[in-house]
Amino acid sequence: MSQPALNLDSDVGAYPFRKTGAHFSGICADPFDSLMEITSRPPIVFVEGRGSWLRDASGKPYLDFIQGWAVNCLGHCPDVITRAINAQAAQLLNCSPSFYNAPMVRLADLIAEKSGLQKTFFTNSGAEAIEGAIKLARKWGKQHRGGAYEIITMDHGFHGRTLAAVTATGQEKYQHGFEPLVPGFKHVPYNDLRAMERAIDSRTAAVLVEPIQGEGGVRVPDDDYLPGLRKLCDAAGALLILDEIQTGVGRTGRLWAYEHAGIEPDIMTLAKALANGVPIGATLAREEVAAVLTPGTHGSTFGGTPFVTAVALAAFTTVLADRIPERAARMGRELMEGLRAIQSRQPIVREVRGKGLLIGMDLTVPAGPIVDRCRDAGLLVLSAGEKVLRLAPPLIVESRDAARALEIIERALPG
Repeated sequence: MSQPALNLDSDVGAYPFRKTGAHFSGICADPFDSLMEITSRPPIVFVEGRGSWLRDASGKPYLDFIQGWAVNCLGHCPDVITRAINAQAAQLLNCSPSFYNAPMVRLADLIAEKSGLQKTFFTNSGAEAIEGAIKLARKWGKQHRGGAYEIITMDHGFHGRTLAAVTATGQEKYQHGFEPLVPGFKHVPYNDLRAMERAIDSRTAAVLVEPIQGEGGVRVPDDDYLPGLRKLCDAAGALLILDEIQTGVGRTGRLWAYEHAGIEPDIMTLAKALANGVPIGATLAREEVAAVLTPGTHGSTFGGTPFVTAVALAAFTTVLADRIPERAARMGRELMEGLRAIQSRQPIVREVRGKGLLIGMDLTVPAGPIVDRCRDAGLLVLSAGEKVLRLAPPLIVESRDAARALEIIERALPG
């Protein structure tokens, strides 16, 4: 039996909200019949966010260690993002993608400088970035690898919800009911170089992999895995695509997760944290690879609008200027040390793993009920697979909030 929930309201000043509840009036906390039930939402309606905290329509505060699935790297409503939104909304929201706009160009230049991948195509989401990477790899394979079109992805990987992205995803539960899937994909075990060596052949255009599997259980590969994939792709003449949608922009303690492995990809996908909550994605590629996408071969009505790229530019420059990846590395060590201390006291905790502030606690019991008990106590966390508790706090999380989260998690564990 879990211990009683913490009384967060007793800690005056612990969360950054006004004490009045007047601005929450008129919002119902019941589920809404007009929304498609694509997920099992609890009867909570969030209305305000600041930093690491959310507040619901009843006025209850929640420490948010989900942050939109690792989206809000700088937390909820940071001033730098609010200012960028207001300034760009007053200047230019949208113009045809047939033309350049100033924030688009500046952001693309900065990404190229910091990633070493010279060309960027902006999208609206991570799934669209994956779609762009798949199309780019297939067209490159047609032109440069004798018509090769297959893309090898990993068991338990996750790459998005569009039809090609869900085919690339190595989890049947996301594919069921949407058959027939897109042809031209192979799945092999993650962190298994021998399986990859057997799978690559003359039809392989690219290998698509997450540097750390997020949805698949916060699985961190062996140190030699990504370098080994790089060597196998180079030997076969195939492209290496890294899905950094969840791991990129500082989440793992480096700007890009592939930096831990000392390699570089041919194509990389970004989204989530890039604009700190405003929808954006990006497909990055080496110049010679990107060259196969000529005018008319790909596009997006809302890709790279001045509004979203101005906000992303504000977020990305802040991540760089404030050394946010280093902070994520430091706070990640602090959180994992605390979780491992819990592990030493709780036999149901099998392993604590991750890098930076993408952390998984592997359990011997289902994670779902623990997620629910944490939420009731005022902490929002995720599951990753059936028995992994996933933490993805903002990269600006404070030690006080990390300590509070650890206390709630330990109380939420059964036993």
